[in-house]
Amino acid sequence: MARTDLMSRAQAGDGDAFRALTEPHRRELQVHCYRMLGSFQDAEDALQDTMLAAWRGLERFDGRASLRTWLYRIATNRCLDTLRSARRRPAKQWDIPGTEPPEPTGLGEIHWLEPYPDALLDGAITVPLGPEARYEQTESISLAFVTALQILPPRQLAVLILRDVLGFHADEVADMLDTTVESVKSALKRARAGMQRRLPVMTAREQPPAGDSPAEDAIVTKFVSAYESADIDALVALLTDDVFMSMPPMPREYRGRDSVARFFEFIFGSVERFELVPTRANGQPAFGVYRPTPTGTHGVGLFTITLTGDRISAMTRFEDTVLSIFGLPRSLVAVPPAGFQSDRS
Repeated sequence: MARTDLMSRAQAGDGDAFRALTEPHRRELQVHCYRMLGSFQDAEDALQDTMLAAWRGLERFDGRASLRTWLYRIATNRCLDTLRSARRRPAKQWDIPGTEPPEPTGLGEIHWLEPYPDALLDGAITVPLGPEARYEQTESISLAFVTALQILPPRQLAVLILRDVLGFHADEVADMLDTTVESVKSALKRARAGMQRRLPVMTAREQPPAGDSPAEDAIVTKFVSAYESADIDALVALLTDDVFMSMPPMPREYRGRDSVARFFEFIFGSVERFELVPTRANGQPAFGVYRPTPTGTHGVGLFTITLTGDRISAMTRFEDTVLSIFGLPRSLVAVPPAGFQSDRS
């Protein structure tokens, strides 16, 4: 069916035609909202708002810009509304009674950060980019990059993503934001300076191995073995000297090998073993973390690791509430212990 016919039908109220027009852009719009908001759930809410606004306003779409550009305009402004309303999840304090982790080396600001499943990136970061794009698509979805974006003021954040990540022209961005080209250029200059302060060493670091490569698999295998056996020495041997660990929505941060080692000594001190279920988040290896208890093996969180060369340079621990985003269960099927015999045997 011709695109013009689909548009005519959609503008006349045909929901199927509307979905046929917008569905090819849905995944990339969700990633766009995620970059702007740093939260998977907030991005999903913004995407739903975007589609509803597009459906209600489609009769006013005049075709001067492409449908994709028009949808990005709506999505960007919905995200800006969210950022300006300050409707963000509050920071959470350590809440396990009777335990107190080691003193952190710092407190983070971006406590609403959530991971993004790689399974949802298919078709979302391979779309053709405009000529102004400066970042690799895989880099621009990394947790370090998304975290750095959250520090920027809302307008600068939007301009940098639209210009440097997606490659829209300055006049297109000005139209999306109802502002001038000069204002866009000024905001972009300040945004680039802000990102440089937050990520000054990204380009200087040794590159990580390719995803799912034998080199990455070797590091992941060592990490899983060390973590599941609570082997502190083996785990610490995998870390860079300046390794950084965060744990949103708790603001606690640990920087440096010794500091991170003390945290894991605390964690492993009360648990004999964990079980890790591999997945991927933000282009990085990730693991659902499960803890055996008398009532079963229950999910306690999700870990992502950032690799630099053959070492782990960053770790992020998320709460168990994100497991469902990755299709991971809250509990694993219990495996009977050795020597266990059913009454029916």
